[in-house]
Amino acid sequence: MPYSVLIVDDDVKITKLLKMYFDKENFLTYIAHDGYGALQQTGEKHPDIVILDLMLPGLDGCEVCRRIRREDGDTAVLMLTARDEEADRLEGLEIGADDYVTKPFSPREVVARAKAILRRTQKDRPEGHILRAGPFLIDGDRHVVTCGDRVIDLTPTEFRLLEVMASQQGRTFTRLQLVDLVQGYAFEGYERTMDAHIKNVRRKIEADPKKPAYIQTVYGIGYKFSEDGHD
Repeated sequence: MPYSVLIVDDDVKITKLLKMYFDKENFLTYIAHDGYGALQQTGEKHPDIVILDLMLPGLDGCEVCRRIRREDGDTAVLMLTARDEEADRLEGLEIGADDYVTKPFSPREVVARAKAILRRTQKDRPEGHILRAGPFLIDGDRHVVTCGDRVIDLTPTEFRLLEVMASQQGRTFTRLQLVDLVQGYAFEGYERTMDAHIKNVRRKIEADPKKPAYIQTVYGIGYKFSEDGHD
């Protein structure tokens, strides 16, 4: 069954161009030109991934992303942004976007990034793919993380990040290694985006995100997962 994508941008030329490239890759492609249209299409079509412009009329991309995350945590989001400031890009990641591409962009890069996100979030894993890490049960079949009776709501990228780190408990990962393992590609200058995803996961699984017990910082190197919640 082909993947489906919703392309959201108020620039008609951009949506037509991206649609052409996604159609070539056999995606089912939908288009919206504003924030409210994006939410309507997401609710009706349930796309596998949303390509979401940050600057939209009516309802901006950040608010659209927040609402998608509240209503459908399994939908992947790739943010398009014309903003050059790193803080603006990280804001998109912190509200739940899985990745971002800065304008101007190559349509091939957008498609490649979308395919990388979908490869790592697809659910066709071997049956019985369940990982126990400390108090957490990570169910790869259902893409669900629980802690006792509590279900922890993670985005696809956050789920993959926790899964990667918890599968090798005690190992220290550099940021670039995590980008490669979680995002599906790695290049210099992109490592800091992983900090935003780490921050999100900590906020959701740690009793005190400012003093994390499980996802720990190894200063000067990167991060590790501690099964017992101690150094």
